Amino acid sequence: MKIKCSLFLLLTAMVVSAQTNTYTISFDNAVHHEAVIKASFPELPNGAVTFQMSRTSPGRYALHEFAKNVYGFTATDSKGNSLVVERPNPYQWVVLGHDGTIHIQYILFANRGGGTYSQVDETHAHLNIPATFMFSPSLNERKIEVTFDVREDLNWKVATQLPLVSGTTYMAPNLYYFMDSPTEISNYMLRSFEVDGMRVNLALHHNGTEDEADTYFEKVKKVVLTEKEVYGELPNYDYGSYTFLACYIPNASGDGMEHRNSTIVTNTRSLADGGMDGNIGTISHEYFHSWNVERIRPKSLEPFDFEAANMSGELWFAEGFTSYYTGLILCRAGLITSKEYVEGLAGTFNYVWNSPALQFFNVVEMSYQAPFVDAATSVDPVNRENTFISYYSYGSVLGLALDLSLREKGLNLDNFMKSVWVKYGKTEIPYTLENLHEALSEFAGKSFGDDFFNNYVYQSNMPNYTPLLNAAGVLLEQPKNEPYFGAYTVVNAETTEATILRNTKMGSPAYKAGLDNGDVILNINDMPFKADQKFDEYLKQFEMGTPLKVNFTRFGTPKTTTLVLEPNPDYSFSLMEDKEQKPSKKMLQYRKDWLKVE
Repeated sequence: MKIKCSLFLLLTAMVVSAQTNTYTISFDNAVHHEAVIKASFPELPNGAVTFQMSRTSPGRYALHEFAKNVYGFTATDSKGNSLVVERPNPYQWVVLGHDGTIHIQYILFANRGGGTYSQVDETHAHLNIPATFMFSPSLNERKIEVTFDVREDLNWKVATQLPLVSGTTYMAPNLYYFMDSPTEISNYMLRSFEVDGMRVNLALHHNGTEDEADTYFEKVKKVVLTEKEVYGELPNYDYGSYTFLACYIPNASGDGMEHRNSTIVTNTRSLADGGMDGNIGTISHEYFHSWNVERIRPKSLEPFDFEAANMSGELWFAEGFTSYYTGLILCRAGLITSKEYVEGLAGTFNYVWNSPALQFFNVVEMSYQAPFVDAATSVDPVNRENTFISYYSYGSVLGLALDLSLREKGLNLDNFMKSVWVKYGKTEIPYTLENLHEALSEFAGKSFGDDFFNNYVYQSNMPNYTPLLNAAGVLLEQPKNEPYFGAYTVVNAETTEATILRNTKMGSPAYKAGLDNGDVILNINDMPFKADQKFDEYLKQFEMGTPLKVNFTRFGTPKTTTLVLEPNPDYSFSLMEDKEQKPSKKMLQYRKDWLKVE
């Protein structure tokens, strides 16, 4: 009986092994940003097999043509015979005439270390899997094993959410998990702690000290534990651990990208040079995603498409509500003060509610724009200043309004998020926009749910924030003592002229005066600029509401127009006590319950 069982297990292992696609990646030419990838695909059915580079990356919604960095592609059969390769399009290679096995090899150029692309140099191999590894769509359910041929001479070691097989070989149960598993290979510093049976790791690649790593890790721990309080529990990470892949080096790019059991966070800013506080916000944002977007998942992103742009109307909730919690968590964790948090709300608030884009799209339609803006690139000018509001920001200010509105009813956003987690996150049932509407109605009552969605989600109305914030002893004011121009304009110290560097905002004084992006302002009312003067300071010498003569050039041609400065429409946020107003005990208790601080 034991012999038969052993034979069965052996045969089963052989079948499983035969159905495993294997990759090896090496970095001998890292100094020139090259990696060599070899892959084997056994037990193939008859006929042509298509291999391709992904066009998208988990957590991104735009197209990224990773194939542009691949060259030197070859394909052979099991005996080493060269196979015919056809190219039906820029991102696919079709291999013909195989004998049941195909071995491929290619060179990858990689030199952008962030949350989407890959970077190979002598400091690290920073690998986002879609930007690195070719795959065959027809084999997406196969197990994958990947061996990272690390540079031992550089003291490299591997950090990834992929489970270890042995040595530097790791496993993915299928293509999707593989593509969702970024990997940092470097001489990083590792810190870990246990929470509810789960291991949380910080793999920190930086040019700093062990003491700095310890200090930063304490901040990371505070974020993790504070976010756990929102949902009441950690997600059940697939292999019992979650890993922050933090890369803070001069050759990285500022970014953050969530994944199922890990996140990449990158910045050029070192911990010693402001990164100790400046980088922790990305940690807060990305870790919140391990609940909201990785498991509380929009149905529009399931399954994730690696061959086309991914569009979702729920990003205002998935990304935007996560953005609302980003700063709130830092405040609750004691990493920023209540004053810093409250005053810091102004920037996002003004960006959203003073935008002309509100007349064109609601927050759902802003979410639809993600394939055009989410690290997407284009060479033709666009009018985003007037037609687009980031779903991160828009969703964030709606999250603020919803939280404070719920608190008026004795409820709060934490408990709403927890209810959505229980229904759609723990069960991993993808949700729709209608599901969110229903969930809010169930949580706070149909009238409340309908009012919020009909006014602020399906329409672009602005909630009445003033009483909502006053309840927490926070003042929302429009000072109106600063002149408003309506375009980003910079004074050239050498020519003492001011150039408009972005599109003028619809309805602004600059827009109504007919000024446009690229115009060079010579002076206003014949008053010259000073070489060290900021444009906003220059404007303060003129009266608001009075017609002003603007002398400017457009394409080198002198022109004149009339402009009337208006009061700046921006709002300010402040604690009542900072404005010599005494908040009541009830207000202070309300604020304590909201911010979770004394």
